[in-house]
Amino acid sequence: MASATRTRPRTQLTRSDPARISLDALAAAAGLHPEVVRRFVALGLLQPTGGSSAAPQFRPQDARLLARAARLRRDLGLNYAGAVLAVELLARIDELEGQGRGGAPRRRQHEVIAWTRIV
Repeated sequence: MASATRTRPRTQLTRSDPARISLDALAAAAGLHPEVVRRFVALGLLQPTGGSSAAPQFRPQDARLLARAARLRRDLGLNYAGAVLAVELLARIDELEGQGRGGAPRRRQHEVIAWTRIV
């Protein structure tokens, strides 16, 4: 008796993309409340890279931007919009410094401003 072998279709488990994390995971990584993250997203500090509007997903490295903005708010007393602007300006400065030195990191040297020298 010839038996026919039946093959079951394989069920593929879908995993979330490791290059993306949920808003709650991003908030936890940055040490912030999810509502604070939503406020920074609304102000344009970062953009979701996937997911849906109800469940956006972000890059894991976005947590550093959020933490930086939160520190600026806390330490300098900036409002949310000011913190976003400061983070964007700092990122631009880093980019320009990277271009100026060919992308190689260098230590910052403290320079003496000419008018502060004692003659």
